[in-house]
Amino acid sequence: MLGFFLLGLSARTAPLMVGDAVPAFAASDQHGRGFYFSSTNGTQFLLVATEMACGKAANLKLAEQGASFLETNHAAYLMDIHTMPAVARLFALPKLRKYPQRIVLVESAATLAPFPVLAGRVTVLALTAAGRVRKISYWDPVTEPVTRCLD
Repeated sequence: MLGFFLLGLSARTAPLMVGDAVPAFAASDQHGRGFYFSSTNGTQFLLVATEMACGKAANLKLAEQGASFLETNHAAYLMDIHTMPAVARLFALPKLRKYPQRIVLVESAATLAPFPVLAGRVTVLALTAAGRVRKISYWDPVTEPVTRCLD
């Protein structure tokens, strides 16, 4: 019985793969506005930054594209802040508010657990209309244009 429980637990924490449904989640952006992802909200791309340096580079590249770039491309940009100490957030949030693009700040390790990660890269999930993973790619915001990952 314990074996079946552990098998079920590990299946729930495995990274998303092509064909998997992205679980619904809620978070807030850098302005405190709520964001809710579900299979019916029309999002076609999820960009997920889990490292601070990579996130900073992505912020700069996305800012160059303008405030409406993500919305126009039916994309959402998620930044992992769950390990950021409260003191650091006091300094980081005002800086993040200066970026024109919407940055969804994920404060929960559980929310991030399903997303595959590659060191030094932003994970990009291309989604079907039903909210299932169509393609997984990894964007290097230091060397690659953001438009490369939105195909």
